[in-house]
This record gives sequence, structure tokens and C-alpha cells, in this order.
Amino acid sequence: MKVLMINVVCGIRSTGRICTDLATALENQGHEVKIAYGREVVPEQYQKYAIRIGSDRDVKLHATWSRMYDACGWGSISATKIFIDWIKEFDPDIIHLHNIHGYYINVEILFSFLKTCGKRIIWTLHDCWAFTGHCCYFSAVECEKWREQCRNCVQIHSYPKSLIDRSRMNYLKKKKLFQTVGKMYLVTPSEWLSELVKDSFLREYAVRVIPNGIDTEIFCPTNSYFKKTNKIDDKKMLLGVASVWEKRKGFDDFLELRRLLPDEFIIVLVGLTHQQINELPKGIVGIEHTESIKELVDIYSAADIFINLSVEETMGLTTVEAMSCGTPSIVYNCTALPEVVDEISGIVVSPHDLEGVVGAIYELMEKRRDKLDPRAKAMNYRKQNRYEEYLMFYDEVMRA
Repeated sequence: MKVLMINVVCGIRSTGRICTDLATALENQGHEVKIAYGREVVPEQYQKYAIRIGSDRDVKLHATWSRMYDACGWGSISATKIFIDWIKEFDPDIIHLHNIHGYYINVEILFSFLKTCGKRIIWTLHDCWAFTGHCCYFSAVECEKWREQCRNCVQIHSYPKSLIDRSRMNYLKKKKLFQTVGKMYLVTPSEWLSELVKDSFLREYAVRVIPNGIDTEIFCPTNSYFKKTNKIDDKKMLLGVASVWEKRKGFDDFLELRRLLPDEFIIVLVGLTHQQINELPKGIVGIEHTESIKELVDIYSAADIFINLSVEETMGLTTVEAMSCGTPSIVYNCTALPEVVDEISGIVVSPHDLEGVVGAIYELMEKRRDKLDPRAKAMNYRKQNRYEEYLMFYDEVMRA
């Protein structure tokens, strides 16, 4: 079987690592795999899979076009046409879409090809962009327009940023395009996102829930020297990790949480920009984004509690990684996070209830630690099991 995956990145960040992990699982079973990607660097060990769509110049032009005309997904015309010619030569049995936004591919050209190519199409949705007129997430602003008709977008200045609002037109164009592929099957990493899809214009497609997986042999408790290296070994360490820190990811809530906690606690945030680190208050240690799994495992293992104050999570992969390293978690009771935390792995609190977060911290530190087994919960997300689900799903799709 020949499989082509399409994603914005390859081998880095959450979606890029999901693609390469799945590619490795497929290759181990004798299948041929390529990953078409749009931007950034591919780690050397995954370059055997990688096919670049366009160039850095194409990405910049697409991003500029999107910024001016709210046109994310409508640029990269020449690059996409060249890529379609390559697909015809490669002749895959399955085309597996992942994140197709990110200024690297023209969705109109892509889907015009997909609806006539006769291939099996799988689309793993990692966010909500596929069924909105502009945004990737809408929970934080409590927007419901996507259910019927996007218009007058309140997030036009959020990714993918634009100077004008064409959310209504984008919504109608996506609805027309994405409903035309006959043999297309959708996958989501959580029940929460699955339910949203069933309420969207994609409701006619079958949806399979396959959570993202992690390597529980790599993400495991270690003898960490992180606290000692950073001279915080006399503190109780609270950890937050994100690829981009902004309000919806809980950055503002962490700043307020710091104010509510005594000095015996230290907050460590991973994934901050240099500017954010320079502006942190006393009592918060900032670390820039890292692609080093070893470094992340060391940090996860050092933490006393992992805290995810995001109000928009399609699964909560960092929470699962932390739990696999033996660290209990506190999460907000919204979007997909309650699906990954239970009574043996942590505590769920109401969104923005920071007094509740403080209470949960003390409960985990003083009363419940001996009754917790976060790693046991994380074992439900072993990547070997998750990718076996994908491989079985591929077989189902090929037989359909």
C-alpha cells in the first residue's frame, strides 16, 4: 500500500511528529509512505519521507495574500499545481490529510483533484479550521456562527490574521469544496471535536475518534536534575507547556495564579518567546520552545504538578505526556481536556476558577498524591496502540 500524508510540517511539533510516527509504523509493515509538507525544517531521520510543497517564497507570498484578503488556503496556486502533478506520478492508494492550513497549499486546487482522483481520502482534523470561515478555534470567544453561517468574524486579527473580514465567503467556499469528496473519512483526536464536526457542514462524513499517541517508553519518570540546574530545588514546581503562549492557552491565568500562590511554589512555563520571558514576574521561570524530547521529559519529571489552563484543546497531548512522566495534572473543564484526566491522574476545575486551581494544587500536594497513578491513565494513549488503530482503519478504508 502506498500512503501520502499532507501536513504543514514534517517531524516537528505535534502534528508533524504524529505524521512521522504513523509513517514509521506503516513502513515497518512494508508500506510505502511520503509526507508532503509546507514549511520549516525536517529532522534528518525523517527526510526519507519528506516532499516539500513550494518554497519559503511561496509561503511568504501566501501569508501576505492571506493577511491582506483573509485568504488562508487560497494562495500557493503554482506550488499546488506542481504538487498535484507529483501526486499523479506517485499514485498513492490513500491520501491522508492533516493540517492543510498554514500558507502552503491551495485548498481549492487540492480538493478539485481529490474529488475526481478516485483515491481513498482520510482527513485528520487537529483543529476546527475545516468548518469555519476564518478561525481554528472559537470556544474562547463563545462563537456559534460556524454552525450555520460564519460572518462578521470577531477573531479576524487572530491566526490566520487578516486586515479584512471575508469569513462569510470563506465559509461558503469551504462548505462547497469540502462536501464534494465522495470517499472521504474524517478522524478526530477527541470525542469533543467529533461532536463539533457532527454539528458542522461536514456532518455527512463518517467520523472516527483516534486519540493522538505518545511513546510511553520515552515519556516516563526519570531522575531529573532540572530543579537543581535551575536552582529551584527548594520549591514546589508547577509546570505549563505550550507551543504558543497566548490568552486562550492560559497565559494570563498563569500570571494571575502566580499572584495567588505563596513563595514556596515556582511556576515553569515552556514554549515562551524571548520577549515573554523578559516580561515575566518573579516566581515564574520561562523557557523557550524546544524540540528536544529528552529535555521535555526531564522537565515533566521534575514537576510536582502539570497545569493546563487552556480553554481550547482538541486533545491535550502535553497533559498526557506529563502524566506519562508520572506527574498529576490540573485542567479546565472545557473542550477535550476532561477526556484525558480522571480521578487517578489529576483534578478537573471550572474554567478560569483560579481559586479552584489553588485548592486543587493543595489537594494533590497534600492529600491525594499517594492515591494517584497518572502514568496508568497515560498508558491508554500508547502510540503503538493508537497507530495500530490507524493501520486497521486504513485496511477498513481500502476495503470500503
